[in-house]
Amino acid sequence: MNRDTLKGQWKQLTGDVKTQWGKLTDDEVTRIAGDYDQLVGKIQERYGYAREQAERELNDFLARHPEPLTRP
Repeated sequence: MNRDTLKGQWKQLTGDVKTQWGKLTDDEVTRIAGDYDQLVGKIQERYGYAREQAERELNDFLARHPEPLTRP
């Protein structure tokens, strides 16, 4: 999954995001609304990570979630 798909599939992913990063509040997850940079920033803030570590975790998370199937 890439950044564009993250935004489009955000509602389906919120449960997995909350499971992965439990320190994020429901309100924060709602406000992030699939914005990659905002999510990286909140992961940094809540977990005290450097930006590179937050991006690495998020990219690993996205790699575990396949792109949705599209119909022709």
